[in-house]
Amino acid sequence: MTQHSPRSLKYEYQLYVENEIENYKESVSRSAILKIGDEAAAALRAGEQFAMDEILLWAEVDRIIRKRLRIPAYDTWRKKRIKLLAEYRRPEHWGIPADGMLAREIHPPAESKVLVAGGEIDRTALYLAANGCDVTAVDREVIPLERVMNAAHAAGLGDRIQSYVADISDWSPDVPLGALVCTPDAFVGLSLEERGRAFELLQGARLERLFGASAVSQSRSCVASTKAGQSRSKTSRAPPRASSRERSLADPVS
Repeated sequence: MTQHSPRSLKYEYQLYVENEIENYKESVSRSAILKIGDEAAAALRAGEQFAMDEILLWAEVDRIIRKRLRIPAYDTWRKKRIKLLAEYRRPEHWGIPADGMLAREIHPPAESKVLVAGGEIDRTALYLAANGCDVTAVDREVIPLERVMNAAHAAGLGDRIQSYVADISDWSPDVPLGALVCTPDAFVGLSLEERGRAFELLQGARLERLFGASAVSQSRSCVASTKAGQSRSKTSRAPPRASSRERSLADPVS
């Protein structure tokens, strides 16, 4: 859960344009791309571009695709993006009660390192990421985590969320956590010994307060919070190496 520096909207826009163009290229046939390449070469020749090379040609191909896709200019995109980000920060957007335990207890950026585990983690992870948290989502199944990451990238929050396939009893954070949000599903199938080991690992991450599931029935989760500024606990351990059973699904943004 590495701390991310806030990226600019300008940089985010550049990524958006690149992704739209690359997605288009992947969606059409090779012959269609070759036709665009011919069009690009003709446009460069018409513009008396004598020093034509591969870089210039592909840049012209991208320009033609961008025009076909009607990708908005930066200023237009920026206005829409700011409104959308404001909407993402609202818990109600994700179906989370504004007066529930989750919205009340976790206030980024002071509590910015968050672990989310168990079923229905996508809404919680996305809401916290939209509010500036660095979120790690842990689940024993691949499908829920793929759903989280797909939604995160679609919302432009992919660099705020990492995901791991693991049991909560097998995974330990490598940095002090500001909060833990988990559903009862995170402990289903675990023995008493395994549950005890899970709580021991999480205590090593400086989790000081634990709210029982009955106290947070509105959000259907248990929330543990601590001060994010505390130093790393000596008992905290790094996550185990990824194996066939436990592997990262995070898709870092270049």
